[in-house]
Amino acid sequence: MSVTPIRLYGDPVLRTPAAPVVDFDAELRQLVADLTDTMLAASGAGLAAPQLGVGLRVFTWHVDGEVGHLVNPVVTPVGEEIQEGPEGCLSIPGFAYDCRRHLHVAATGVDLHGEPVRVEGSHLLARAVQHEVDHLDGVLFVDRLDPGARTAALSAIAEAEWSGMAAWAPRVEVSPH
Repeated sequence: MSVTPIRLYGDPVLRTPAAPVVDFDAELRQLVADLTDTMLAASGAGLAAPQLGVGLRVFTWHVDGEVGHLVNPVVTPVGEEIQEGPEGCLSIPGFAYDCRRHLHVAATGVDLHGEPVRVEGSHLLARAVQHEVDHLDGVLFVDRLDPGARTAALSAIAEAEWSGMAAWAPRVEVSPH
């Protein structure tokens, strides 16, 4: 288990849809451990494999003291209610913007051993699950902002001290798993 560098906004892996996990092996267990350690060290509510440069459909979460993971997730809104509130991202450090998300969601997938898992949540857990599944689809939360807020956010991000650092990030290798 180790804390791994988090890929920053601008790194192409963050815009690349992740591949489904097909092998439930030691490599997957190590990935989930690395995601968990890195997320906790960064005080995040969630972290997706592409944020560590791994193009697989896996994410972890840490909400209300609960730590979990989901492999090959599918998220479904529960009801019509929407929440709007501040959202940030470990790949866009130092920024948070109001973002609209479903208030309640259910996510299905599997665990490290390929056993079915269903996660239901609202508020912060629902936001975290939707945010991380977006990462697995190559979507960032700034893509979900209204046009004016998105323009302002992208301008501020371009001025960030870390902006442009992704240009020298190592090439992403997609695991065969």
